[in-house]
Amino acid sequence: MDWAIGGIDMSMGKYAGIDCIQYVDLTWRRVETCLILIACLYLFLWSFPQCALPSGPPSLRDRAGRRWLLALLCLCWGMEIGFKCASRTGIYLLNPCHITTAIQIYLLSAPPSKTVTALFRLHLNYLNGPLLALIFYETETRVLPLEAAVYWLQHGLMLIVPSYLLRLGGVYTVEPVKTIQWNVLAYSLLVAYHFTVLQGVSLLTNVNMNHIMCPLEADPFRGQLFRTAVFFHQGLLCPTVCKAYVLLANYFLIKFN
Repeated sequence: MDWAIGGIDMSMGKYAGIDCIQYVDLTWRRVETCLILIACLYLFLWSFPQCALPSGPPSLRDRAGRRWLLALLCLCWGMEIGFKCASRTGIYLLNPCHITTAIQIYLLSAPPSKTVTALFRLHLNYLNGPLLALIFYETETRVLPLEAAVYWLQHGLMLIVPSYLLRLGGVYTVEPVKTIQWNVLAYSLLVAYHFTVLQGVSLLTNVNMNHIMCPLEADPFRGQLFRTAVFFHQGLLCPTVCKAYVLLANYFLIKFN
């Protein structure tokens, strides 16, 4: 496990350490986890049957730009994986932004299918991640050459790729703006991932995965209810960013076509 957590400074309270892991009272953490996972299950069962896909996958227009973008994203993510292994912080590859990057690589490389359409629609709801990473950036622990630059490049590409795919059309289609079923489904999966996988990994390693165990010092919702607060305000932010992104992308596509 040295390659995964050996390079993490356990004395940095916002990233790791027993004090961070025990920030939330144990009894309340268990109750909160159960309640939120029950809510996720309800949201999933409500939304999943209503998430319709096109009857037949449209053909995909192959463009050189798509291949170049795929190569650039693979290079960027490959460098990020290399940095994580070199700095012995590989566990951070489980964070949502890296999962989203992997999804985008699949979307750029996979043949047309309903799976591509479904993943494309789901991952649009996770674009608040790179947006927040660019606004509230954390690069003080990135000390290797080009490591900080790759951070900016990766999160920037994450916001560029979906607009390009929307421009291609075909399997890269979105649901009507007024519907929320895909937003609810995507959010239920995201929250469940945090409270099962990331929380479980945090408890096993004492690493604060994506701040699931303790908040940042500047978090206005610091306290025993900070995770409950995140559940609600991200429940608003995820679909809002998704809808706004699609509307803006479509506006510029129409304007400049």
